[in-house]
Amino acid sequence: MEHRTFGRTGHSSSVLVYGAASLWDCDQDVATESLDAALHAGINHFDTAASYGVSEARMGPWLPGVRDHIFLATKTTERAYDEAWAEINRSLELLGTDHVDLLQVHAVCDMAELDKVFADGCLKAFERARDEGMTRFLGITGHTEAAPSVHAEALRRFDFDAVLCPLNLQLWRDPVFRPGYEDLATLITERNVGLRTIKAVARRPYGDGEDRYTCWYKPFDQQRYATAAISWVLNGHPEVTGIATAGETTLLHQAVAAEALRMSVDEAEEILSEVDDYSTIFV
Repeated sequence: MEHRTFGRTGHSSSVLVYGAASLWDCDQDVATESLDAALHAGINHFDTAASYGVSEARMGPWLPGVRDHIFLATKTTERAYDEAWAEINRSLELLGTDHVDLLQVHAVCDMAELDKVFADGCLKAFERARDEGMTRFLGITGHTEAAPSVHAEALRRFDFDAVLCPLNLQLWRDPVFRPGYEDLATLITERNVGLRTIKAVARRPYGDGEDRYTCWYKPFDQQRYATAAISWVLNGHPEVTGIATAGETTLLHQAVAAEALRMSVDEAEEILSEVDDYSTIFV
């Protein structure tokens, strides 16, 4: 699997990042099998969050044998100092480790939420965690078409080491998303900030009564389209270190195959143009 340097962290990260939202409500056997499969496929970057159901608790029993060989990231949605500090400590306890590599302010999707991050004290808890060796790096994440613009502003206010935001062909064609993403890409390049993206394989929102995966959006679940969607991001955006796999354990093998079978950006766009229900999931 291809590796790219994750910004100033210096970590040589697999271009697929294990999205541990897939462990939301699974049992330990399923979680261990999925995590082992990711490791066997060459994934060395694992991303979870306090808000991902039982994800941290399921990763905890698996981590001792691999902790020194992977890059581990988690997140908190808490904005006040005391609540953020408590959740950081709870995450470490559930993960069974004394530190993560990256701690992220999670779900910062608009300017009002960004203002809360800076007003309510969570960043002080993050800096304390870094000072006390509980994390090495600090980051910010978010969804929606506006997320890249919000994250660019966040970088102007604070020296984050990493950003995680959505990117796919449908969003790239959005007149709100693209200028914000291009501004963010310029900033992360200038400042050597690590950039990972999410929702590469997001196809559309679910329909009423439709069978659902663990992920909250309808993903591309045919190999042809998954390969095109992942190829479009990885081959068309060298500023991206890696993309998070879908929040569904049964789709991990498709992402691994897609990374190996990558096609040109032009071919990927042609294939994705066949999909007549390809639409934003941020509704």
